[in-house]
Amino acid sequence: MITKNNTIGEIIQMNPAAAEILMRFGMGCIGCPSAQVETLEQASEVHGINLEELLAALNA
Repeated sequence: MITKNNTIGEIIQMNPAAAEILMRFGMGCIGCPSAQVETLEQASEVHGINLEELLAALNA
């Protein structure tokens, strides 16, 4: 299960298909260096994305 504390890098390692979901929500920089250490919660704040909706989509 993906949580708000997983980094973007961890999420993509857990499920490579998650990259498409992240990009659909507006996270176009999933390959940038900060994505390896930035948590999903932090990235959602930076990009103005609803964290709960994103988590639901990633864990569906």
